[in-house]
Amino acid sequence: MVAVDTVLFAIKDGRLQTFLVELRRGPGRGRWAFPGGLVRVGELLDSAARRELHESTRLRSAYLEQLFTFGDPSRDPRGHVVSVAYMALIPDAQQIGAPSYKYETGRWYEVGDLPQLAYDHSLMAAYAVKRLKSKLEYSNIAYALLPREFTFAEFEELYSLLLGRPLDRRNFRRRILAMGILKQLSHTRRGPHRPAALYSFAQQSLRFIEML
Repeated sequence: MVAVDTVLFAIKDGRLQTFLVELRRGPGRGRWAFPGGLVRVGELLDSAARRELHESTRLRSAYLEQLFTFGDPSRDPRGHVVSVAYMALIPDAQQIGAPSYKYETGRWYEVGDLPQLAYDHSLMAAYAVKRLKSKLEYSNIAYALLPREFTFAEFEELYSLLLGRPLDRRNFRRRILAMGILKQLSHTRRGPHRPAALYSFAQQSLRFIEML
């Protein structure tokens, strides 16, 4: 049997978090896992991943990419189930809705403080975090985690958070703006201090470029 499981990420409360569901049935009952399920006959893998993600979160759109195939015959005690893992990104954790009937509930967890996960989903979590951090360095994938409009400080904070280290702010700003991946908007954000310039990504799609 072939299944799909999706590691969904968002920035919530200033931390990288992932969405988990509590299993209602099966050998993993009562434990947490990533949303997923079996691929239907004649169904494309990407379509199955989007279907399962929608049924689990009510999301209608999200950045989605295939990660890795987990095929250890012992990963599921019910039988040999090969799982194709995906990574999904959204800019707002509030986008999600109640999970489907097959789950007890769902909630966000910080990636560094996950509960014990069912099956081999802890391996999926580690693989997905590694992929996201790596991709930040050679693509504009951050567009999928940020709102349409943001300040440069928010852009910089995202990189510093996910990479786990401070950045050389002056050099980072100069390099990013020289790449042309961001465009400054004509309006600003007003606050208690001086108005902050707002930016958006020049392309709302994946682009490979040497970011760092």
